[in-house]
Amino acid sequence: MTAKIEFDGKQYELPVTVGTENEHGIDISTLRSASGGLITLDRGYKNTGSCESAITFLDGEQGILRYRGYSIEELAENASFLEVAYLLIFGELPSQEKLDKFHQDIKDESNVDEEMKKILDGFPRSAHPMGVVSSLTSALVAFNPSSVDVSSEEDMYKSIVKLLAKFPVLCAWALRKRTGQPLDYGDSSLGYVENILKMMFKKANEDYKINPVVASALNKLLILHADHEQNCSASTVRIVGSSHAGLFVSISAGINALWGPLHGGANQAVIEMLEGIKADGGDTKKYMGKAKDKEDPFRLMGFGHRVYKNFDPRAKIIKKSADDVLGDLGIEDPVLDIAKGLEKEALEDDYFVKRKLYPNVDFYSGIIYRALGIPTEMFTVMFALGRLPGWIAQWREMRLKKEPIGRPRQIYVGENHRPYAEISNR
Repeated sequence: MTAKIEFDGKQYELPVTVGTENEHGIDISTLRSASGGLITLDRGYKNTGSCESAITFLDGEQGILRYRGYSIEELAENASFLEVAYLLIFGELPSQEKLDKFHQDIKDESNVDEEMKKILDGFPRSAHPMGVVSSLTSALVAFNPSSVDVSSEEDMYKSIVKLLAKFPVLCAWALRKRTGQPLDYGDSSLGYVENILKMMFKKANEDYKINPVVASALNKLLILHADHEQNCSASTVRIVGSSHAGLFVSISAGINALWGPLHGGANQAVIEMLEGIKADGGDTKKYMGKAKDKEDPFRLMGFGHRVYKNFDPRAKIIKKSADDVLGDLGIEDPVLDIAKGLEKEALEDDYFVKRKLYPNVDFYSGIIYRALGIPTEMFTVMFALGRLPGWIAQWREMRLKKEPIGRPRQIYVGENHRPYAEISNR
């Protein structure tokens, strides 16, 4: 199967690649050399496939999300986050024996060098947690200086385990630094997700008891965020890694990409919007009206999705968890009351229903994180915790396939050649 491009009286025949879900892509890798310089222009790479990947399938029109062929609905209902991490990274769901070994290997690598605390101490308490986590992740290289031998499965495995072990510790430290709590290393007797909760929330003078409703909700949230195809941060991890940069620094780059409000910062924007509505009196009908007014600059955050044109399949799953958490904790919070009001009106309002502007995963995740007492600035860190195995999987796939270094082209629109002028003549 081929496609043809005709330009300046000449025709170029290009192969068409077909994916396992019948996706078609025109392979333009030889177009520039065959045509003497012709390239395609695709701002933001919205229509450009940068790779062939076997990790995640996403169909925005049908509202489908699958990891390695498994539906997100089945995984969220039945699997643990660590099972899903193993699936994304290594391609198959683990047996109980493999999962137990994976978890034990992670526990064995969970200690973070004490000198990392000196780096953490260098940040003011007011530092944004994403900046702290990005810096600490990059600093792991100093304590693990040997490069990863990608031809060695053992070497690759050890690096992956180290990162999965230490990253939750760094995230918990960023939170405890922010809240003025002493640092905590967790408890090796706990599950992976339960240990994250303990490291974040245990008070120095109290025992910490795991709330199963909260643990279940966090497990689902992490699974739902674990990968999302070639998004901004995953593409960043791959393109940084394509230079043969190591795993830790490639992931650090992904963290920085996620930090942006158009990507991982969306759930933080939801809560900031809700707080703004509360400060203005809490009238949800007024703000739904503003959202429908094309002349009004107000944006309703957490509704609709740039990829999912029908509904966000993750939102359907996490909505129940949000209801369960709010019901179990019995929280009285006017901001969360406003969220419930907006949700109800959007699901019943013809304007939003016709346009399929349903609450998305960012809307519900922001509600859950607020209910758990997680500071708004930490929301994107929680996103990064979930996305970590997806980033690792993308990096590993890219390196094992020996993909070439990323090097996008451009259409130059600047000045033509002009002579240099001495400064006295300018």
